[in-house]
Order: sequence, then C-alpha cells, then structure tokens
Amino acid sequence: PNSIVLEQNYPNPFNPETTISFSLKTDQHIKLTVFDIAGKEVIVIADKKYSKGFHNITFDAANLTSGVYFYKLESYKESVTKKLMLLK
Repeated sequence: PNSIVLEQNYPNPFNPETTISFSLKTDQHIKLTVFDIAGKEVIVIADKKYSKGFHNITFDAANLTSGVYFYKLESYKESVTKKLMLLK
C-alpha cells in the first residue's frame, strides 16, 4: 500500500488560494511542488519532514497567471501528481 495519499485540491478551479491535502502513514520528509503545463517548476510549497496523519497546506497563487498547473507530492520512495486550475 502507498505511504502517501494526495487529495484533489479544493476549490478547483480556484482564485487565488486553494487547499492541498495529503496524508502520510509514517513520519517522513516530503516535497510538494507546483509545475506549469510545460513541466517547468513554478514553486516549492513544502520541503520538510511531516508527522504521520492528515495535513492541509494553503497554496496562494496570486503571483501566477491563469492556467492549468500540476502539483506533485514526493517522498523518498514514491510520488503522486494531480492537476489544478487557476482562473483569474
């Protein structure tokens, strides 16, 4: 079974803030990154150790342009990617 679960952001589409939720089965270091449609890294939202359990992170995209983006949650042994849409 996966040790990380990444939920769909809410609300989606959003302007300018959205909540990204994830859960961990064990304490672990994770990295949460946003990429543009071309695959270019836009921002690293989190890059630190989290305790096991459920977590919410608010992502403020006020400095980004409207469009489709991807957010990726990575641990040392797996990763999950989801799509989000910013509408201004």
